[in-house]
Amino acid sequence: MYFFVMFLLLGFFLRDILLEADLPYEPTDILLGSYLYVVVVGIATRFMMQSLNTINLPPYQILPIKRNTLVNYLLLKPLFNPVNYFLLVPIVPFTIRSLTAGDITALQGLSLIIIAIMIVWFNIFVAVLLKRRYGSSLWGILTVICLIAIVGALEIYGVVSFFDFSITVFGFLVYNPLGILVMALCVLCAYGLNRRFFAKYYYAERFDRKSNSSKTKAADFSFMERFGQIGELIGLNLKLILRHKRTKSLLTVGCLFLAYGLLFYPNKHYADSYGLLFFAAVFVVGSFTMLLGQWVILWNGSHFDYLMTKPIDTRTYICANYYMLIGFSIISFVLSTPYFLFGTNIIILHLSALLYNMGVNTAFFMLVAPFIAKRLDLSKGSAMNYQGTTYKNFLFVMPILFVPWGFVALCSSLFTWKIGVGILGALGLIGLLLHRQVIRFIERVFVQRKYILCDSFRQQAS
Repeated sequence: MYFFVMFLLLGFFLRDILLEADLPYEPTDILLGSYLYVVVVGIATRFMMQSLNTINLPPYQILPIKRNTLVNYLLLKPLFNPVNYFLLVPIVPFTIRSLTAGDITALQGLSLIIIAIMIVWFNIFVAVLLKRRYGSSLWGILTVICLIAIVGALEIYGVVSFFDFSITVFGFLVYNPLGILVMALCVLCAYGLNRRFFAKYYYAERFDRKSNSSKTKAADFSFMERFGQIGELIGLNLKLILRHKRTKSLLTVGCLFLAYGLLFYPNKHYADSYGLLFFAAVFVVGSFTMLLGQWVILWNGSHFDYLMTKPIDTRTYICANYYMLIGFSIISFVLSTPYFLFGTNIIILHLSALLYNMGVNTAFFMLVAPFIAKRLDLSKGSAMNYQGTTYKNFLFVMPILFVPWGFVALCSSLFTWKIGVGILGALGLIGLLLHRQVIRFIERVFVQRKYILCDSFRQQAS
């Protein structure tokens, strides 16, 4: 209700805000220019976070219900969910204000709202089709993220103005009498593609064949066994991450966090704010570590008692998680290398952030993980799901981000930013060199807490 009221008020005052901003576009044109981004971001968000409608098919197969009826039920059910029309909350009052101000006619205002509704329908059908076709594949999610990054980069650097393109396309759809028919045709095409998909994969055997082949490929980490018991445990953790909705959702969010640097590095306003730039570097390079680091014990909560009865040395268990988090930092660093095109300073910041994340943040997360005893249901996605998340999670993340920011900013004002970045990088390097001593200390903390963890997981399971 809070967000509903806030966006409703935003819609009423948005026209006045845009006029006071003195932009080279009319308020209505700005709305039309944003429609293309609504389509792209809406499809991407639904693809990564929206759960699919399912139905238990066998009971209906013995009833006199046509297959087309069941397919239509699955496809059309989301259209009757009021939450999907939240986009209209700011658009309707904005259209009313524009209509009363004489910016648009009544017919154009009605077209604006109808086009917005059809955008919602189009997004739902396209996202459902993509999710049913590629949703189980991590490569599908990465492809969507890369496409969004490419579109954003082309817009930011002025190669292609998708905003102006959106004004042209949706301006035609709104101001042309045939525009609604064109948009309706797009919606029908998306609906038809979904029907075609169901016609091909209606029978359960087709889905089973497809899912089994993908599971076999995703679960093959046998090469990790060459590194001994530690490598075997890392392989099991990687299987766990890739097989469950909650952890796969975190991987998706981590990929999105890799684009966080685009908010700072291209902006000349932050060119001399090296404390903030190092904050962004730590955030980007440590994206996967921050998201998964606090859960290295929680995701074993459902079988923690069984794990404690296995002949696995405590130090081996700690080492496996410790080295896995270091590996996540290295992967994030490699994926963030395109930022090196922004200059030598960004390279220095990212190298220092890598050392800091591996030597300091990894040890910190392993140290605080035993103090978070909240059971997780890994079968659920992370969208609007705060299970396993407490105030401790936020308190633990704040110092590893804001302390380096403040330290580099202080060194930048007193000496030079390179001194602060060098000290933090050296601190991370020292942590790596002393990792055996660090692991022994983490082991002692874990041994003191493991029975409390066992008891907590048992109580939450009952």
